[in-house]
Amino acid sequence: MNQFKWYAVYTYPRHEKKVFEQLVLREIESFLPYYRALHKWRNGCRVEVQVPLFPGYLFVRIRLHEQLRVLQVPHLVNLIGFGGSPVALPTEDIEALRAVLSTLKAEPHPFLNVGDRVRIKSGCLAGIEGILLRKTAGFRFVLNVDLIMQAASVEMSAEDVEPIAFVSHPRAPSQAVGMVRFS
Repeated sequence: MNQFKWYAVYTYPRHEKKVFEQLVLREIESFLPYYRALHKWRNGCRVEVQVPLFPGYLFVRIRLHEQLRVLQVPHLVNLIGFGGSPVALPTEDIEALRAVLSTLKAEPHPFLNVGDRVRIKSGCLAGIEGILLRKTAGFRFVLNVDLIMQAASVEMSAEDVEPIAFVSHPRAPSQAVGMVRFS
């Protein structure tokens, strides 16, 4: 309980930078991952802006008994947790995120779970819908042919897949009727 640990905090929409500034003023170690995006204003001007990588979230490194100091920050809603208790994040995850952001270009991507219905955005299969089967080492996409109740699995890049709905498929992908797996 006396150890410093990383926690995710939830903010009011579009208040991540204000909360981050308040945390810095209060000398609370915090981390706001962001990426650079080109924004076009109404007057036609294009400007590169820093946008939070995880809208509505940032990270703080505190001792758990110091959570009240964090919760007193204006526009901060809560520490993320389960059952009313904040849950610490692995330090390795935060350090890896920091390292990646300092060396590589990152941008947000919709969160996808195995079993989610997805649509292919580009390539020869653009517009085709299916089920996400696997996320490791490239996405494994299940292409359903509903009319004949058959399916095939295809390896896809993460950039080529977008979610259709955030509701998982009623059957686990491995239980889908007539699934054919290509490797």
